[in-house]
Amino acid sequence: MESTMFCYQCQETARGRGCTLVGVCGKKPEVAAAQDLLVYATKGLSAVITRLRAEGKTIPSDINHLITENLFTTITNANFDEQAIRSQVTATLTVKTKLIDQLADKKNLPDAALWTSSDYQSVNQTHLGVLSTKNEDIRSLRELITYGLKGLSAYIKHANVLQKGSEKINEFIQYALAATLNDRLDAKALTSLLLETGHFGLKGMALLDQANTDAYGHPEITEVNLGVRHHPGILISGHDLRDIEMLLEQTQETGVDVYTHSEMLPAHYYPAFKKYPNFVGNYGNAWWKQKEEFERFNGPILMTTNCIVPPKASYKDRLYTTGAAGYPGCTHIAGKIGEQKDFSKLIAHAKKCSPPTEIETGRIVGGFAHEQVFALADKIVAAVKSGHIKKFVVMAGCDGRTRSRNYYTDFAKALPKDTVILTAGCAKYKYNKLNLGSIDGIPRVLDAGQCSDSYSLALIALKLKEIFNLNDINDLPIVFNIAWYEQKAVIVLLALLYLGIKNIHLGPTLPAFLSPAVADLLAEQFGITGIGSVQDDLELLVN
Repeated sequence: MESTMFCYQCQETARGRGCTLVGVCGKKPEVAAAQDLLVYATKGLSAVITRLRAEGKTIPSDINHLITENLFTTITNANFDEQAIRSQVTATLTVKTKLIDQLADKKNLPDAALWTSSDYQSVNQTHLGVLSTKNEDIRSLRELITYGLKGLSAYIKHANVLQKGSEKINEFIQYALAATLNDRLDAKALTSLLLETGHFGLKGMALLDQANTDAYGHPEITEVNLGVRHHPGILISGHDLRDIEMLLEQTQETGVDVYTHSEMLPAHYYPAFKKYPNFVGNYGNAWWKQKEEFERFNGPILMTTNCIVPPKASYKDRLYTTGAAGYPGCTHIAGKIGEQKDFSKLIAHAKKCSPPTEIETGRIVGGFAHEQVFALADKIVAAVKSGHIKKFVVMAGCDGRTRSRNYYTDFAKALPKDTVILTAGCAKYKYNKLNLGSIDGIPRVLDAGQCSDSYSLALIALKLKEIFNLNDINDLPIVFNIAWYEQKAVIVLLALLYLGIKNIHLGPTLPAFLSPAVADLLAEQFGITGIGSVQDDLELLVN
């Protein structure tokens, strides 16, 4: 059967090679085509901007925001709305046309920069998508950089809505996007750019960490309720803390409770959100279980970012989107950066719904971001020196649907009792509800928060390196066994490589977008390898 699309940016890509007929995520070929157009248009715009910067021109902030929004829109499971994506393509081309007119030197621009709205109407998709780069190693490096930039853009978008930004990071994103169009860059140059992407990934996570903590305080150890109350509720999922702040403000004294889902769980750890009496707990698990959990929640669901699973008809009318997220037929709540969003439709909808159906009870503990762990440093160091803690295992990243991901639950259960898990991201749902106990009062699962809060794990490692007076971060009693799914995990991985961290185990499969030569390069330079059996990996990493 003839291919109608090609996408291999996520871990669950078909047959471990690429989705060619329809996305495993539910993305239709028409949506995949629209996303390819948007990425291509955004690279072209970035090439024009890079030239303008070289000519000394200043780029307005709304254009920077447009680029990060475009990349965020194409992240796995974020936006399935073809018409909304095509509207962004048109807007991007309109901006690019105006900027080209400002160039003093219009020579030698790449094709993507010269691409116009009329070209858009009759475009041949094969000339724009992933496979348009024929050399598989150059293609692999270009896509790895592009996916890292998508993840970085997601983090920058979250910082921007909290009025934090960085011109240097925006400049790099645009420069790197333009560089993926440059046929003069060989594998060596692209590998160098790859590490620089990791460098700016670290800067981006630091910026978001500052934005979050300046706005809401440093996360603190918190017990989160898993049960429900008997009021109507709104379930908020995704990653955007500004969205949950606005929702909590608008639901006060309405009789509507607010629950978090999946990656929004860490909102409970921030002091600023604890003042809201209707912020009552977390409902459900990682993103991929949402079809059954959203149905049982009964009330409206607000998706602030990825990860959307195509909804069942039974609750599709209760699914709302905002920001870069979108799904055809679902109500989208608009709001530009700096604007107050209006969630009155959700609140009115919630009042007509039954309270959530309880699916579990109990509590889970989190809030172990860098400042909270630093406060426990003396206790942790004493436990290490006494031999009570022998090893820290970083098990951050993403959860997903495949059975192979049960490896991470089994690995956590099998870890020796003298090990502590450092986690961030939705991978935590594979083990954060296990009763793994504690060591000298220190929980054996230390949850730093969202995937972006992997920055905390890097800071914790660097702090321990300082405390133990080590020259090399790889001499710490820390090993990395990381699960990945989408592009935010890619930028976290690149940031860890930039820090010089080696011998990372990555699973449940290595990315399909790594050509054999690029996979060998990462293995040789950084020791990256896939996972094996639980027992073999325990012997290799821990014992």
